[in-house]
Amino acid sequence: MPQALKKERYTYEDYITWPDDERWEIINGEAYCMSPAPKIRHQRMLSKLNYEFSRQLKRCFHFIAPVDVVFDRYNIVQPDLSVVCNRKKITEDNIHGAPDLIIEITSQTTELKDRREKKNLYERFKVKEYIIINPESEYVEQYIPNKGRYRAPKIYGWNEVLKSSILPVELNLWEIFDKKRPENEKNRD
Repeated sequence: MPQALKKERYTYEDYITWPDDERWEIINGEAYCMSPAPKIRHQRMLSKLNYEFSRQLKRCFHFIAPVDVVFDRYNIVQPDLSVVCNRKKITEDNIHGAPDLIIEITSQTTELKDRREKKNLYERFKVKEYIIINPESEYVEQYIPNKGRYRAPKIYGWNEVLKSSILPVELNLWEIFDKKRPENEKNRD
């Protein structure tokens, strides 16, 4: 990482010179450190999401962090999970352009950035679906654009099923949150 975070605006050209053992993101030219490493619960949830997307998604490609998503030279992020349906956006080094779907799992240190800076970034670059998972409060927000802007999110509790608005993927959230299956869901079999 740069010696000092005093530069007015960081770019992709700066980003690729930073040490590989550090994780950073750049949003609107501002550098954000992604240390320390995510907690175990975060990683377990990401692993379960990875499994579900591997099992259910057939026509698109999904990636888990750390994979760079380069929107432009001033905006480079590493979402927890990204889905890309246009193969031309996938390069050997990164994803170039907006993924179709992005999932972020919040922590106390990332929640504000995920809900504000990243939400605004994803909306501006036309990510078709943005999902925020809050492990501490055990709920999920699903953002879907309407006329170019994300409308108010759909909110899901840990005991519900989230259906993607753009992909043939359904997530039993109790499985993602590592909870017992709700009684009302047991009766659906």
